[in-house]
Amino acid sequence: MNSFLFRLRRVSESASPSSSLLRSSRVAPSNEWVCFSTDSEGSSGLRIFDRDLKRKQRDRAAWLMRPHDSLTDTVADNLLDRLEDCKKTFPTALCLGGSLTPIRGLLRGRGAVEKLIMMDTSYDTIKLCKDSEPKMGDENMEISFVVADEEFLPIKESSLDLVISCLGLHWTNDLPGAMIQCKLALKPDGLFLAAILGGETLKELRIACTIAQMERDGGVSPRVSPLAQVRDAGNLLTRAGFSLPGVDVDEYTVRYKSALELIEHLRAMGETNALLQRSTTLKKETALATAAIYESMFAAEDGTIPATFQVIYMTGWKEHPSQQKAKIRGSATISFKDIQQQFGGGN
Repeated sequence: MNSFLFRLRRVSESASPSSSLLRSSRVAPSNEWVCFSTDSEGSSGLRIFDRDLKRKQRDRAAWLMRPHDSLTDTVADNLLDRLEDCKKTFPTALCLGGSLTPIRGLLRGRGAVEKLIMMDTSYDTIKLCKDSEPKMGDENMEISFVVADEEFLPIKESSLDLVISCLGLHWTNDLPGAMIQCKLALKPDGLFLAAILGGETLKELRIACTIAQMERDGGVSPRVSPLAQVRDAGNLLTRAGFSLPGVDVDEYTVRYKSALELIEHLRAMGETNALLQRSTTLKKETALATAAIYESMFAAEDGTIPATFQVIYMTGWKEHPSQQKAKIRGSATISFKDIQQQFGGGN
């Protein structure tokens, strides 16, 4: 049996998967962990990111992850705040890639989740989530742990009430396809919540890298991965078929003692470069020049350097007859001109 097609790893009985939700006829016994294919060779279409490399980076991040990362904790908390705006409950939820541990720790009963599936391409990340579970203090929630790829979601259609992805989907080669799979996995009136990094993220580092490479190497190779722009987010939700799409943006500025500390933080987050067309080498003088340019252009008076993280929050619902819908074009019974005159704004 090819190991990348299907692997089972034994864990304790508390990690039993919700087999009725998994889209596979080969389901593990209740005291084992389910692992699905994380191999990206079978994916079709344009490939921008090296998914195997990203999985290894996620494995490394599991060992380097900070106990309390203010950036990921803030993004996770802001994403989960949207559940407090909903009157309905979400008994069955999938937490998909990215910042799994912050989402689990900050859920705190929001959404009234009873069954939670935690999924990532990285075995070490899932193991970290499993090992952290006793500290969460929520014994009433049924937790399952699945190693699988966001690009090939192993979840049955119409089986989930909620899908959450915090800082993970921007590394998929086919983001619209991944979002379509999330929608298919949702029940009618199910909710999709996602946070991805936007195009303004690490703009200071991009500038410093470009200048340093032009000076030292005579050309530019991509060192920071391309990210979606804010204007694209609404189109992505619509293209995936979500109703009532909503998009909002936050920018966070994190200050570091040096460019090296920034790179260490990116490694601990699993957010380092995973482009297929990346350059595999970086000259020492180019790296030093990048750090020097970064500090000379952006350093504050106290010597710290800023790094911008733009986070795009996306909200979408699977269609349901109870949801409000726009009226047919031309069906209005009152004009904006009449409203303007009624409220004294006619001048």
